Amino acid sequence: MIDRTATETSPTTPQVSVIIPARNEEASLGPCLESLVSQTGVRLEVIVVDDHSTDRTGEIAVSFPTVRVIEAGPLPPGWTGKNNAVAIGARAAHGSWLLFTDADTVHQPGSLARAVAEAEEHHADLLSYSPEQIAVTFWEMAVLPVVFAELARQYPPSKVSDPNSPAAAANGQYILITRETYDAVGGHASVATSILEDVALARAVKASGRKIRFRYAADAVRTRMYRNFRQLREGWTKNLALLFPHPGRLAVKTLLLWSLPWIVVCLKIAGLLTAAWYGIVLAALCFQTFRIARAKFRLSMTLLGAIFGMPMFAYLVVRSKRAHDGGNVSWKGRTYEGKTEPPVSNNIKRTSLTSGKLA
Repeated sequence: MIDRTATETSPTTPQVSVIIPARNEEASLGPCLESLVSQTGVRLEVIVVDDHSTDRTGEIAVSFPTVRVIEAGPLPPGWTGKNNAVAIGARAAHGSWLLFTDADTVHQPGSLARAVAEAEEHHADLLSYSPEQIAVTFWEMAVLPVVFAELARQYPPSKVSDPNSPAAAANGQYILITRETYDAVGGHASVATSILEDVALARAVKASGRKIRFRYAADAVRTRMYRNFRQLREGWTKNLALLFPHPGRLAVKTLLLWSLPWIVVCLKIAGLLTAAWYGIVLAALCFQTFRIARAKFRLSMTLLGAIFGMPMFAYLVVRSKRAHDGGNVSWKGRTYEGKTEPPVSNNIKRTSLTSGKLA
């Protein structure tokens, strides 16, 4: 049943089921659930799917009286752990809206009701937010601005949100989708083998002729994705080769853009260039900073990205490509075979909602 204790509701208030896959999330699950069970303006159901955790994840989840806790059960052959967990949660959900969100997110007060209203206002069948990214350690602060700047170039929110554009994307940290749409495209069962399940689900939704709305949403949700360098390296190794159509070229281009000003500096120190060449250094640094600034991080992090983050990003892209090419992608104690989805493409076949034929 939909829990009505979190807020005063009426029969016309939207019903939302929040589904959280959780595997060893004791460090972040508590604040996430606190931010969700206090949401107002919706008839709320919160479901945590405990995916074989070996820490206090399950204990934390059951400490919230209004939260339903479900065990993920055995992992079906070929499925990723996250897809299995969210599919189980979706089958148990009762809401007309489903919110798939990660255990490391924190939701602003009232943001869920505002998200439903935003989706309805824009006639969106799927609304996805890119959360504010919290960075604490040096490599978080240096790498995240570069990653998200490149993602903004590959998946411009304006194009993703444009029904006439073939671009499709979603951020798995926050996907709000109507139950009807979710079932119509086959839900997570249709992308069961996909490591990049959020983009795969968005492609299915847009290919069906339904509408996506995608935007940066620091006003609604924030997250800290990784808490140390090992987690950061493993997480982006899992994803980067799938997010970009030509990861090898991207790594080379990034490294060349980063190295140009430092090559000039070295040549000047060696006495091979005149002082006038310092203008190239300044111009290159300004270009790098402007390129990264679209990720909407503070200036200090943008500068860290330009100086230290770009070569690390290139390394992570190459590492990701090698892991996928070698069929050895690890995440949270599980190993996957690597690329199981088609490469990133802007050529999406659309299906008519009325005829069901490819258009």
